[in-house]
Amino acid sequence: MPITELVTYLTKALVDDPDSVAVREVSGERSLIVEIGVAPDDIGKVIGRRGRIVQAIRTVAKAAAAREGRRVEVEIIE
Repeated sequence: MPITELVTYLTKALVDDPDSVAVREVSGERSLIVEIGVAPDDIGKVIGRRGRIVQAIRTVAKAAAAREGRRVEVEIIE
């Protein structure tokens, strides 16, 4: 499963309004930036307490990227 699809799947499972989830990928030669956009009411659900949920998403994305020999950064945008 591509990294962007994986992050989209995980994010949509967390929020109340999955139709508002927008995941955009900015690709470089060996790195990838994944930007997650959600509804304002759902930002707290994606971040989690003390950032634990978003950190878990980052860990899964980094593991998937490592299998492809790439680096990934996951950011939440408004």
